[in-house]
Amino acid sequence: MKQVEAQIPEAFAPLMREKYRYKFYYGGRAGGKSYAFADSLLLLGRTRKLFIACLREIQDSMKDSVHKLLCDRIAFYGLDDYVMRGDKIENKITGTRFVFKGLRDQDSQKIKSLEGVDIAWIEEAQTITRKSWEILDPTIRKDGSEIWISMNREEENDPLWVALAAHPDERTLVRRVNYDENPFCPEEIKIQAEKCRASAPDDYEHIWLGEPVRQGTTKLIGAAEVRAAFAPKMSGCSSPLIIGVDVARFGDDATVFCFRKGRWCYRFEEYHKLDVVEVANQATFFIREYQPQRVFIDIGGVGAGVYDVLKARGCGEVVRAVNFGEKAWQENRYVNRRAEMWDNLRAWLKGELPVQLPEDEELFNDLCCVNKKYDRYGRLQLEEKAEVKKRLGHSPDRGDALALTFAEPVYDNGRPKMYGNGNVTVEELFIDANANNNISW
Repeated sequence: MKQVEAQIPEAFAPLMREKYRYKFYYGGRAGGKSYAFADSLLLLGRTRKLFIACLREIQDSMKDSVHKLLCDRIAFYGLDDYVMRGDKIENKITGTRFVFKGLRDQDSQKIKSLEGVDIAWIEEAQTITRKSWEILDPTIRKDGSEIWISMNREEENDPLWVALAAHPDERTLVRRVNYDENPFCPEEIKIQAEKCRASAPDDYEHIWLGEPVRQGTTKLIGAAEVRAAFAPKMSGCSSPLIIGVDVARFGDDATVFCFRKGRWCYRFEEYHKLDVVEVANQATFFIREYQPQRVFIDIGGVGAGVYDVLKARGCGEVVRAVNFGEKAWQENRYVNRRAEMWDNLRAWLKGELPVQLPEDEELFNDLCCVNKKYDRYGRLQLEEKAEVKKRLGHSPDRGDALALTFAEPVYDNGRPKMYGNGNVTVEELFIDANANNNISW
């Protein structure tokens, strides 16, 4: 046992010596996290009977799991009290048992088999969705049970980072461990890290120091702009009220109403499992109660029915239909309306005048999660909502509702000039909006 313990760096000593509900280790390449976790679990499994679950988001086969790593470490130390039985590892003396599962394949019923787990090890935790975490966390419920987490951060809003490490409580241990703290890190790896530090500092911080990917070629909206918008600056605004309505497309999506006045977005209302008439009823109430100048409704799905009901009720002067997938107004710059609206939102956040958002981590996740690219004509294109939902575990409904408030410029000076009423062309509308940022949008 001393031979095994000697191979575990001191930074990982709390894994075996200290009691926490969550033990969260993150960092860059060659920090030794996987080896230290595997060695610690094998060592603990020789001292008493444990039920250990090794988990990841997707596990299509055993080769995707840490099964091979554990088997290699057993062979390395010559731990002949461990035996490999198919897809399980067991200790003949203590009765310790390792199982391996992919969380995306588990629902609330299937995952009940983990209720007796003593230690759950989540490997590559940066890929875990919020949905998977919300199912798993309450399932590991045995008294004294622990959840060990190892990850290389990818994004500022990685779901497990937000849930546990961003603001850890007294039951959560958070440690960053990098290659320079790993006494077993090979010299060749250190040389590669130093080369990366000299040639690509941003890559070095992500790959070798465990920092999330910086905004650049990937993200449309950066974390810094959103965090800055959360800081309190204003408590009111005289600009006209604009409401964006992102109508739920599927059963687990939310219908979200976003309220914005100029540079002050101050409220979100979220509803689940409302039918078309119920959403229209709520919109009707808001229109009568708050008298918005514009209500922009996503009609890409069942939202078309909401729009039809509101028009039939005489709200046509206020309500505008928006289809995320339709041709952009400035089609030389954007693939579709969705990219156009989100880019207007990005410009709003980065503008010279301060903006205010309600401090809301779900909104933060929505705004910072969307990846961008450009088509062969150089037009901005956003990744599909289905891809965002797969990564986040939910659709970015709040982000879309806020983006909808940028569907068309809305002016402070009287009734808005809208495209289609014969008073202004598309080109004039956008030129006017960009020239009057202080009184539009």
